[in-house]
Amino acid sequence: MIKARIGQKAPLFSVSEWLQGQSTNFDKLLGNVILVEVFQVNCPGCFLYALPQAIDLHRQYSNQGLVVLGIATAFEDFDKNTLENLQKLVNQGEVIGETLYSLSQHGILKSGRLPYNIPFSLAMDKLVKRDSAVSETEVLTFIREHLPDFDRQPNGFRKKVIGQVQDYLQKLDYHAHTFELFNLKGTPSYILVDKQGILRDCGFGNHPEMENQIKTLLQEL
Repeated sequence: MIKARIGQKAPLFSVSEWLQGQSTNFDKLLGNVILVEVFQVNCPGCFLYALPQAIDLHRQYSNQGLVVLGIATAFEDFDKNTLENLQKLVNQGEVIGETLYSLSQHGILKSGRLPYNIPFSLAMDKLVKRDSAVSETEVLTFIREHLPDFDRQPNGFRKKVIGQVQDYLQKLDYHAHTFELFNLKGTPSYILVDKQGILRDCGFGNHPEMENQIKTLLQEL
């Protein structure tokens, strides 16, 4: 898999199913600024700030050329971050697991359900069942993507990291295509693509400068 790189043409993401909205992709949305909000249904932070921010941006700028998409992924808790639970979210506003607990603690839910609708298109990331043992190449590729100076570290440190990463990867039941394609670090994450289909930003966690960044991209030709 050739990973996405900022400043280059954004590779097309893959999903297993669209649960809300029409099937689309970057090549079909040229001329628009595209924000992809990547989340997990079992992710409190996604629902406390990332999805509300994406909804607000959609409402403010969709008539100015911004397209917001949501992709639910799964890189952990594969029993909770499922297509079935995403369907419950879309159809009934149901939340589960740590999301349910956290939003309940914050007093956000109404009658145990999400008090707002997600107004943009939503899909489930393409999950591919792991059918082989983790290879040494896969372990080292993962490490070097996350620790660029890994090869300059002491031998003892390198061995420890290799062991930890191998254990981590062996516990993953699935490969999440979009999550891995854009080398995301966790959820919530975002993917930002300009009108020409170029990947302009990609990151993990809270991003307070998102609105200013989008406004700048909307002004570009």
